Amino acid sequence: MDLFSRSWAALRKAVADLSDEDLAQPSGCAGWLVRDLVCHLIIDAQDVLITLATPADAEPTRDEVTYWDVTGTPPTGEDPLDALTVRLAAAYGESWLLKFHLDDLGSAAGRAAGHADPRARVSTRDEVLTVGDYLSTYVMEWTLHHLDLIRHLPDAAEPPAEGLARSREMLEKIAGTAFPASLSDKEALLIGTGRRRPSDAEKAELGELATKVPFVLG
Repeated sequence: MDLFSRSWAALRKAVADLSDEDLAQPSGCAGWLVRDLVCHLIIDAQDVLITLATPADAEPTRDEVTYWDVTGTPPTGEDPLDALTVRLAAAYGESWLLKFHLDDLGSAAGRAAGHADPRARVSTRDEVLTVGDYLSTYVMEWTLHHLDLIRHLPDAAEPPAEGLARSREMLEKIAGTAFPASLSDKEALLIGTGRRRPSDAEKAELGELATKVPFVLG
């Protein structure tokens, strides 16, 4: 839960520090500018609030690893929901309104997570998870989207090191094997989730795993 808070706070701080020019740069998400990704983060914050307010009595059906629907096909940006996000971001008009909405809603989501019982059960996407597992999935979400946010912003702050390490650990559980120790946590996540193609040297280091990446999380 503490790692959720730190990862989320770092991502919101990174957004707060963006200039208008930064918001107009491409993000690491296909078809999205940085401002479109920020709009998506607002929707993520809404999801956290909604889910934490949706208690469940049933036994968990997913955990922090099995929560994800995994495919091998990276998104193209042409999905109708992806296109809707672009239109929503444009509707804000002024960039400060977009940033303010994320700060306002994101702060509330962070407070709600801080007060939640990690042993409680919640329902989302017709599945049941413990609060602890649900918030752990968002450590992955925040970390990956932080990397997407700064993809073309070399001076921006990177995600917390502990969030990168924890996300790598979860991705390796999803993959069923470890990534080479020669790859940093950041590079393992970028390559492992299809955000960057491995070089020939990295393919050699990955070995059989090179035929299995990417693990696209949805």
